[in-house]
Amino acid sequence: MTTDAATEVFEEHRPVLMGVAYRMLGRVADAEDVVQEAWLRWSGADRDTVREPRGYLVRITTRLAVDRLRQVQARKEAYVGPWLPEPYVTDFRDTVPDAGERAVLADSVSLAVLVVLESLSPLERAVFVLREAFGYPFAEIAATLERSEAAVRQLAGRARKHVDERRPRYEVDPAERRDLTERFLAASVEGDLDGLMRLLAPDVQLVGDSGGRAKAPLRILETADKVGRFIVGVSGQGIPDVSFRLLELNGGAALLVLSGGKPDTVLQLDVTDGRVQCVYIIRNPEKLGSLPVD
Repeated sequence: MTTDAATEVFEEHRPVLMGVAYRMLGRVADAEDVVQEAWLRWSGADRDTVREPRGYLVRITTRLAVDRLRQVQARKEAYVGPWLPEPYVTDFRDTVPDAGERAVLADSVSLAVLVVLESLSPLERAVFVLREAFGYPFAEIAATLERSEAAVRQLAGRARKHVDERRPRYEVDPAERRDLTERFLAASVEGDLDGLMRLLAPDVQLVGDSGGRAKAPLRILETADKVGRFIVGVSGQGIPDVSFRLLELNGGAALLVLSGGKPDTVLQLDVTDGRVQCVYIIRNPEKLGSLPVD
């Protein structure tokens, strides 16, 4: 295989490699580092002996991601305030024609699920990602992780049970979430507390991620009254030269707030039964740098 052909093969599979690495790590920069390392391994390999390049590349990427996850866990333990994954631009509507497959991918990369995956061990997380998001057979996952198939099945069962017990039961209706996001923005900008309260579920939560580097709650806020008053309060403070952009992040509609054309805040809503169940606010500047502003 020539160098040009190797590059072409790698670029063909880059989206799935990035998808695996991001779901494993929850941070775009870490995922990109892992994918770059996978490229270095691929470029230096005896590629003529590789019968299935996709499987080979996913195997390398997964192993690298497991190693990286073990390294970054200590960093997350020292994090100031709640931790949320770095926002990740998705375009499943354009790239995945099958609606069922699109829903699975969107769910597996959602903020709610990625937060739950943080409580899994690196191996459990790898098995869950490969099995649930990408549908890999147990035998192939076992070869990837150099474990027996029985051990992988046990890891998969434990991970699935853990995720099912802890993940919130939010509906994923793209049109409804987009509509509620637009109405949420309008009520917030107008300082309309009553309007906001009509959108919020009584037991709504607000999770703010600033890493101690911007203004955001250091604890999770609960109840519609507290969340609504907080949103109206911070909206009233104003952001210099503010503008807004609606885009798809982590499989669903999200609001990017810009200050002077630069990312300031990402806001995303989880919705069920027509009401907002959770408000995610990401303000850590380190997590906003990769977002498109045009």
